[in-house]
Amino acid sequence: MPNLQTDSKTRSATLVGSHRITAETATEEVRHLVFRTGDSSFQAVVGACIRILAPGQFGAKHHARLYSILDVVPNKDDATEFAICVRRCHYLDEFNGERYNGVASNHLCDLRAGEAVQFVGPVSYPFAVPDDKNTNLLMIGMGTGIAPFRGLVRQIYEKIGGWKGKVRLFFGAKSGLELLYMNNENSDLALYYDQPTFKAFQAVSPRPALDAPIALDQAIEQNAAEVWEMMQSPNTHVFVAGTAAMWPTVEKALEKIAGSRDAWNMARQKLADADLWTEVLY
Repeated sequence: MPNLQTDSKTRSATLVGSHRITAETATEEVRHLVFRTGDSSFQAVVGACIRILAPGQFGAKHHARLYSILDVVPNKDDATEFAICVRRCHYLDEFNGERYNGVASNHLCDLRAGEAVQFVGPVSYPFAVPDDKNTNLLMIGMGTGIAPFRGLVRQIYEKIGGWKGKVRLFFGAKSGLELLYMNNENSDLALYYDQPTFKAFQAVSPRPALDAPIALDQAIEQNAAEVWEMMQSPNTHVFVAGTAAMWPTVEKALEKIAGSRDAWNMARQKLADADLWTEVLY
């Protein structure tokens, strides 16, 4: 696992391209943004995070938000291109009920090619590929939580190769149209289905028009035996990413698989104590 230290230097990158990866008819707008920086000291690594410094509000110079790097392409002229995944966010003011645009996400989604952003990083490396190719990887993500895992899976099978441990990916969205990187135009995860160690399980809401919860818990429960077997193994690393709102539903499914809340808490603590549990919820 790479030892990537936090870098506090402020850098600049120019937008090369911005592509919407959810359908125009989907309620969620998620964009794949590619940036280019000529700063040769920037250690761009798939899975690491950068802190985007969007223009601030109410007298603040910057509005900072973390994003995972999902792809890196070094160039011959010492420049580096890197990609992030951004969901256009909105929030409701609890006091007056007004709906406001998320500052950083809307700034990024509205950027045009050639415009620049400031950023700091890398600031952490939450989803590093283990050194041992026999390690099992259990990944659970929702919405933009799929971004670091897409990059991680690609790194395992394209750049490292010969992965022998099980790789299981559970991910979902409100509707099939919102399954990032798995629609007709962005089916890159499907490229790895012929890998003997890789399986991915999609989960969508059974009633997306009614805002029914994503059926990620059902997908996990349907594969309960394998999920629990992997979690009991001392050779399994668990990665969790996505919105914090998804976690209670997923955790309830894991408690059911474990047999009780206490059994699940013990299993999770055992993974955490062994440095085999990594989560990024937002």
